[in-house]
Amino acid sequence: MTNRLAVSRIQLGDFRCYESLRLSLDGAPVVLTGPNGAGKTNLLEALSLLSPGSGLRRAKLGEISRRVPGEDEGNVRAWAVSAHLTTPDGEYQVGSGLDPAALAQGREKRAVRIDGESQRGQASLGRVCAAVWLTPQMDRLFLDGPSARRRFLDRLVYGLDPEHNSRVAAYEHSLRSRAKLLKEGKGDDRWLASIEDSMVRHGIAVAVARAELLAKLGRAGTMVVGPFPAARLALAGDLENWLEQLPAIEVEDRMRAALRDGRSRDATYGGASVGPQRSDLLVWHDAKNQSADQCSTGEQKALLLSMIMANTRLQSKARGAGPLLLLDEVVAHLDAERRRYLFDEIVALGVQAWMTGTDRALFEGLDGRAQFFRVEDATLTAETTP
Repeated sequence: MTNRLAVSRIQLGDFRCYESLRLSLDGAPVVLTGPNGAGKTNLLEALSLLSPGSGLRRAKLGEISRRVPGEDEGNVRAWAVSAHLTTPDGEYQVGSGLDPAALAQGREKRAVRIDGESQRGQASLGRVCAAVWLTPQMDRLFLDGPSARRRFLDRLVYGLDPEHNSRVAAYEHSLRSRAKLLKEGKGDDRWLASIEDSMVRHGIAVAVARAELLAKLGRAGTMVVGPFPAARLALAGDLENWLEQLPAIEVEDRMRAALRDGRSRDATYGGASVGPQRSDLLVWHDAKNQSADQCSTGEQKALLLSMIMANTRLQSKARGAGPLLLLDEVVAHLDAERRRYLFDEIVALGVQAWMTGTDRALFEGLDGRAQFFRVEDATLTAETTP
């Protein structure tokens, strides 16, 4: 048994720029350095697909397949990621990839295997592996629309509540089914009511799980010390307001009535006027009492890291192990004090963080405490450290 979640072996096949890769590791943090385009982020993406969801790039399955110059663009290879995980609950062999049988039939389907057994969906991944990431593409998280913030929050929820992914997926399926029926003018009241009952059941469960995590994160965030700012968090939305003011059974009735009364509008505009898909995650720099979207770029990055590390502390306490931390080109934006504090906290928490960068010197604070690899042309070379 171990008190951490860690990848001890990983193997890739036809994944992005990797024709094949086999890598053995210990539980310590991992640092990947090398030029842009060498394959560092691709490896983090592979790791992200060991957990529920569509990975850190949210790519379509066929887009992940390795491309060979000169080959037909329509030639899609069945990529695969396989990893041996050590966890507080034991060891697992986890695999994820593009199902070759479905591909042969012209379909793209994700295959998931745990200890050699095929799984019906991705929820099982959340029971053995949690992963949280921060990438350069997330720099606008506080400036863009609320959908990205909801995805970020749901990713944090998955680590403490593996079933959350299934509830989100079930709600979104019902939401799409209802929208299709309304647009086509099909389905009687009984049929629509059945779908709306599913939306109510799963939608409220999603909202409650998000709110519970925010309450716990608020407490975990108060443990932040050093140069990173504490983040103050809240959820904005009709559903959240109702849950704060009314008993759950009344919220169910109100949401069900709102969906029924909104059918005509939703048939015209699509979606639904109420539900967890309408919510937004609000973040403030607590010490400055300033909304995150009004903070500087550096402060926004620091707030994101503060939230991720608070979540990591929370998971470490609740599950006995923190998530895999996938930090892509993060430390280049931190000053020396914040880099030192981040490295020390990662080591103290005992989490396996995977960090990328072009400048090896920025990671000197992890010499002797992490595994270093040089990445060039999709080839990894281990580096010795003092």
